[in-house]
Amino acid sequence: MKDKNRKNRRAFTLFEILIVIGLMALLVSFVVGNLDRVMTGAQESLAKSFVKGSVQTPLMAYKLAIGRYPSTEEGLQALIKAPESVAANWKGPYIKEIPLDPWNNPYQYCFPGVHNKDSYDIWSFGPDGVASDDDIGNW
Repeated sequence: MKDKNRKNRRAFTLFEILIVIGLMALLVSFVVGNLDRVMTGAQESLAKSFVKGSVQTPLMAYKLAIGRYPSTEEGLQALIKAPESVAANWKGPYIKEIPLDPWNNPYQYCFPGVHNKDSYDIWSFGPDGVASDDDIGNW
């Protein structure tokens, strides 16, 4: 009777298990191989989100209180701490902290802008950390 029960049991063979492990290894190697591309895309999206969206509200609130955007010299720090020249009208802080870009470099700021003549330019130098074609800006 014991021999009959053993034959009726269904189980995976060693060969089937090895095939599944091989397919999983192939899938993992594909994912790991493309992880760099996925992460780079996410970092660029994060930088674009900041320069084209997140920082607009605090800069607009500053402009409404002071009558202008922070100068290039004052920089984005003017959103956190009042510059001496506008301390009387300053109603901030307008933002808790200025984040670094996804590559751990500070965002660049210029007012009046070179690309946005009537407004400000804000940008990240991108993955290479220097001015080049991969810069991510609000223009």
